[in-house]
Amino acid sequence: MAKLRGFSGSRMKLSKFKLFSLWLNSLYLRKQWQWISSIAIRRLSAILIALFCWNFSGLFALAAPPDNDQNFSIEPYLNRVMEQITEFSLDNGLKFIVLENHDAPVVSFVTYANVGGVDEPDGKTGVAHFLEHLAFKGTKKIGTTNYRAEAKVLDKLDRLFADIKQAQNSGNAEKLAKLTDRFIATQSAASEYVKQNEYGEIVDTSGGVGLNAATSADYTSYFYSFPANKLELWMSLESERFLIPVFREFYKEKQVILEERRLRTDNSPIGKMIEEFLDTAFTTHPYRRPVIGYQEDIKNLTRDDVQQFFQAYYAPNNLTMAIAGDVDPEEVKELAKTYFGRFKTQPQPSQVTKVEPPQTETREVTVDFPSQPWYLEGYHIPALSHPDYPVYEVISQLLSSGRTSRLYKSLVEEKQVALSAQGFSGFPGDKYPNLMLVYALTSPGTSVDQLAIALRAEIERLKTEPVTHMELEQVKTQLKAGLLRTLDSNMGMARILAEYHAKTGSWRNIFDELAKLEEITPEDIQRVAQTTFIPENRTIGRLLPQS
Repeated sequence: MAKLRGFSGSRMKLSKFKLFSLWLNSLYLRKQWQWISSIAIRRLSAILIALFCWNFSGLFALAAPPDNDQNFSIEPYLNRVMEQITEFSLDNGLKFIVLENHDAPVVSFVTYANVGGVDEPDGKTGVAHFLEHLAFKGTKKIGTTNYRAEAKVLDKLDRLFADIKQAQNSGNAEKLAKLTDRFIATQSAASEYVKQNEYGEIVDTSGGVGLNAATSADYTSYFYSFPANKLELWMSLESERFLIPVFREFYKEKQVILEERRLRTDNSPIGKMIEEFLDTAFTTHPYRRPVIGYQEDIKNLTRDDVQQFFQAYYAPNNLTMAIAGDVDPEEVKELAKTYFGRFKTQPQPSQVTKVEPPQTETREVTVDFPSQPWYLEGYHIPALSHPDYPVYEVISQLLSSGRTSRLYKSLVEEKQVALSAQGFSGFPGDKYPNLMLVYALTSPGTSVDQLAIALRAEIERLKTEPVTHMELEQVKTQLKAGLLRTLDSNMGMARILAEYHAKTGSWRNIFDELAKLEEITPEDIQRVAQTTFIPENRTIGRLLPQS
């Protein structure tokens, strides 16, 4: 597995999602806050950070406008970004998006696989996340001292695992004990061939930074940065690990993942709450399932399960490579043909066909666990590609934009029923219709029911009182001006380009969404609120301390 490293492309302010700092089971990055920055995001904020900040040495020489400067124009920045982007596809369908930025001799790389937890077969939840772990274990050439000999031992391990399961099912304790001893001995023999973290060491010694990955409900991404003169090395390493991967140390990694689940879900009040909440809010769509997977599914996964999933979903026409930094697009194209052109053309992987039926009544779930009481409300909303999606982003900003937000001012400062209160859209993903989640932590002496009344009053205001033009314009300007002051990286831009291409069909839809932001009116907010924030579309979650 990759070493734990920092990621400089955070796309949100972490304080806004304090609720989820303890819960990582729906994305499981290598560091806690990285999950937050990928799943509990403000999509529009992410776009603006990257668009405004990718070329910070030039852009930040300009004075950022004050928050109340409603005449601030973003078009010059959009035009500049678009002029620097080149795209091409290989004959096998693999897509490349290249952003030139010659301000520093570094390049950031993102491999975006259009596959996540929603794509997993029933009974095999967690396989997408498991595969992400194993993608750092190396290839037939990297991570082994003798692959030919190692392969025989790995096959023996798989056979022993199947025999152990059979012995468990038959209840043959004596046979099970013998098989277990043989399995342990064989696993020890397999480890003799492993060169631990060789992939990561190659990256490190060549000047690479930020080697990491992320699995979400919607996608899996792999990313790191290199000095500009290591472009061909990245081509070689990345093409090898997705052309001839070896899923070694499979059974050891399974125990690591099971421990992750115990720590962040089974033994975590927030983790337990969210798993139950999603299973209540969704009845059909696979968004209801945890990305980490169910415990029994993880235990029963085999190396062959991972291999089949890899072969189906890591097809070249299901991958997008985004490269941002000091590169020549023509050189990228030639090297891509050499290294990634080796991937064989495959059929388009199957997509999710299950559709969540409209909710017709309020749903509720209560979890008893030693914890400070929390209250959650979720409302079904459309996918990222829907024309109204930017409206939900603005509503999130209205409710949760720091200490000036409606929820903070009302629940925390005025009524003092909450210690924190936030909301966001795109949960647990946004590729398909999803949830807007609003949540709050009770203040001492306040019941969850009192908090629920106060929170819902703010939601009702969106339906009954039109947002003033001044407040709306302030929110729009805050998104632009505030994020313009935030330094981001080539990595942030590369991730967004790849994500938008995969989810919407083209990275250019980023700019369309920004245009839609400018067009949002108070009437749009009231219209969307009136159709969304209704009892029959509501799921309530209560996290209560055990009696």
